Amino acid sequence: MTAPENEILDSPTPWVADHIRAYLETDGAQGHLFMGWPALLLTTRGRRSGRLRRTALIYGRDQDRYLLVASNGGADRHPAWYLNLTDTPMVSLQVGPDHFTATAHTATAEERLRLWQIVTEMFPQYAQYQEESARELPLVILTPQVPPR
Repeated sequence: MTAPENEILDSPTPWVADHIRAYLETDGAQGHLFMGWPALLLTTRGRRSGRLRRTALIYGRDQDRYLLVASNGGADRHPAWYLNLTDTPMVSLQVGPDHFTATAHTATAEERLRLWQIVTEMFPQYAQYQEESARELPLVILTPQVPPR
């Protein structure tokens, strides 16, 4: 039996799945702040499966745009969510109680100069991950299609 096309599959990582569940059950009241950092729920379309995939991620802000770092904990491979949104840049977000769609793109070298400072000031671990990784950690800009309520 196959899953319905619009069924959302949550991260298989247990602590991330627990974070998502708390976020959803409380409409963001629990989970929007994760260990003191702002977190959102990102839903992408799987590049191979075509299925919807949801994960929780720490984010930064640049005016009305949301910033994500595809750090994968500093691993030498990109996280699946990043590979998915490079294939299908239209994504869904939940930020606290707000639900909306956004278009994702990887920051250009010029954009990254300014935005990298924002995300590393907010979450300094990103700078350490970058130092330890053989790849440049992509910085993703999410532009809401309709501003959240």
